This record gives sequence, C-alpha cells and structure tokens, in this order.
Amino acid sequence: MNQVILLKDRPKGKPSLKDFEFTEEEKPQPKDGEILLKTKYVSVDPYLRGRMRNEKSYIPPFEVGKPLESGIIAEVIESKNKNFEKGDFVNGMLQWKQFQTSNGNGLNKVDAERAPLKAYLGVLGLTGITAYLGLDKIGKPQKGETLLVSGAAGAVGSVAGQIGKIKGCRVVGIAGTEEKIDRIQEKFGFDAAINYKTTNNMKKAIAEACPDGVDVYFDNVGGEILDAALANMNKYGRVVNCGAISLYNKTETPTGPRVETTLIKNSILMQGFTVRDFVKDFGPAQNQLAKWMEQDKLSYLETVVEGFENIPQAFIDLFDGKNKGKMIVVV
Repeated sequence: MNQVILLKDRPKGKPSLKDFEFTEEEKPQPKDGEILLKTKYVSVDPYLRGRMRNEKSYIPPFEVGKPLESGIIAEVIESKNKNFEKGDFVNGMLQWKQFQTSNGNGLNKVDAERAPLKAYLGVLGLTGITAYLGLDKIGKPQKGETLLVSGAAGAVGSVAGQIGKIKGCRVVGIAGTEEKIDRIQEKFGFDAAINYKTTNNMKKAIAEACPDGVDVYFDNVGGEILDAALANMNKYGRVVNCGAISLYNKTETPTGPRVETTLIKNSILMQGFTVRDFVKDFGPAQNQLAKWMEQDKLSYLETVVEGFENIPQAFIDLFDGKNKGKMIVVV
C-alpha cells in the first residue's frame, strides 16, 4: 500500500497535526509515457502555510481532502518514458506520497555525483536559487554596501548573507537566539548580528549594527522588523520582500507604519517576488551556486528529520524555529 498525507482542515492560526490526515491507497503503476517515483527527500517550507488558505495567490491553494505537495527528490524505480531511466533521481513539485507516477513534466534530473541529493532541495534547490535571484534581480548588492538579512539563520537567509559577502558587502543578520547569532557569524561569515528577541528597540539596534545605513534589505520575516529596517535605509536602497513568516499565522490583517513617505524620501525600491518569477534563470543560478560550493565559498546547514510520518511535524516545527538551515525529511 501507498501512504498519502492529505490536508484535513484549513488551519486557524498556527498549523497543528489535526490539520493533516494520513491515508492509504494502492501503489500506482506507470502507464505508457510515465515513470514510477519513490519519494526520497521532502522539503518543508514556510510558504506552504499560505497555500493552506483558500485565497488567490501566485500558486493555487491546497484543496481540503487532497494531498499536499512540496519540493521532493524522488528516485525513478520504473520507467515507460524515454527521457528517464530506472535509477535516475529527479527534483520537482510532487505530492506527499511514498509512491506516485508522473509524465515527467516539471521534473529535473539531479546529479548525485556533483552534490549530495539533499542539497538540491536546499542550497542548490529553490532555497539557494531564491536567495541568489532575489539579490541578483532586485537587491543588486555592490561592493562596499551594507546588506541586512532577516531570518538570517534560515535556509534562504544564510545563503543570501553569504552571497553578500562574496559580492564584497558588509553583511548584518537578524535572528532569534544566541546560538543562531553565533552560527551566522562563525559559520556563514556575517559581520554582525542582532538577536531580535532580546532587543527592545530594533530601529536603534539596526542603526548601531549598520553605522553607514542599509543599502539592501533581504526580508524573510516582515512585520515590525521590516518597519525598523525601512527606517534605516539609505538613499536608493533596495528591499527584497522574499517572505513574511511573522505574519503567516495571523488570523487578523496586521497594521503598521505607513511606508509611502519613507519610500519617496529615500527613493527606495521595495519589491516582492517569488522564485517562480524567474524560472528561465534557474539553470544559471544553480550553476553559480554549485561553483561557489566547489570553491568553498558557500556553506549550508540542514535539519534532517527521518520518516514519512513525520513530515507534518517537521513543517510545524518551522514556526517554532526548530530548524537549523534547511528542513528536510528523509523518507
């Protein structure tokens, strides 16, 4: 039999295990032109919370009673498709099932000899590509500028900060524990760091950590930290709105300072994006990230959880900051 994880209910606030349902179905068999995939590694990411809401977005919401999906590395265990062979490993947006069939559309083969398979869900996958393209297309960091990164110990933030260092920037990170503060400076090479949980005045703390102001802000959290960062932006600063995890579980629409005058006075560019805006650039981005890895210019961390049955809990743990870097479930 084939285990499947369904969305049972749309969460109200923070997701819980009762919002998921495990079921079984017959193991599928591939038809002509299809491949049979066995799930190996599953990516869980904060943005999946948005897909649990029944609202229009850049990607369709999950349906209640239907399987969830995310980035998955799978092994081809049977092929009736000329483009794939048994033993190939592929990366793509796949359902939370132990086994599933596919016609191959939207799947990319991954090279296990160039990098560990799990890396194609993290630093060489959508995580790393998000950091790379957010900076390349919107942030455009220049040598000598100051890059501020929130969620700096997370999978995307840690890569964004390292890219800033490669580009010659002074890089300052924001994180929520002293352990994370130490990690982003010692492992990822950030120049300074701010613990937002022990800081009473974020605007002042950012000003002290960024004495020359902020030229590029890579935002993964939104909310009050974004407000404080905007107050410290330099003329012609660029704000990359990548994520807003501080708001994902809010049940009411949050309010905050009006940003219009700040943007106008300092000619600030503030742009939201999703990595799928730049699909045509995925290949070059991945190649550059891989080169930096090979040159030991890029480090990464993973939190690995074992067991298909633990996928929902691993996802929930993201909102309590229990991950170090990329959260991956090994099936």
